[in-house]
Amino acid sequence: MHMHTICKDFTFAAAHAIRGHTGGCENLHGHNYRVRVHLRARSLDNLGMVLDFADLKAIMQEVLGPFDHRVLNEVKPFDERNTTAELLAQHVCDEVSRRLPGGSGSAGREPGSGDGGEGGGGFGDPGDSAAAAPRAPRDAEGRIWVARVEVWENDTSCAAYEP
Repeated sequence: MHMHTICKDFTFAAAHAIRGHTGGCENLHGHNYRVRVHLRARSLDNLGMVLDFADLKAIMQEVLGPFDHRVLNEVKPFDERNTTAELLAQHVCDEVSRRLPGGSGSAGREPGSGDGGEGGGGFGDPGDSAAAAPRAPRDAEGRIWVARVEVWENDTSCAAYEP
């Protein structure tokens, strides 16, 4: 079966300390994170898209916005979960999945009904000038789902999660 895939990068700055780590990362330190989300679709929508990039940006503002310029260890769900890139990638996958059109536990609005995610809190995607929830890997019709989430702590270190 043929599939279409889109991906988009997002950035945020945050500090964290990995609980129980003994190699230095137990100390508070920070990263300029890059998160790359890959969405896959069995078919395109009526406009010929997997999902409008502006809608994905709005979803990611909801998911990552609370972490920007914060200490991850103080923000749910990482006040209880460890703050590894692997667990962050899984969390992003779960939360994006819930917010996709038709996803379970939807955030109460369909993507595209907002302002396109412009503005707010310094969160953004490169190049712009301006708790594990139940996961719904695919929308209700099975057309679109999160295929992969990558969390980059720097230019050479990445953790990926594929549901």
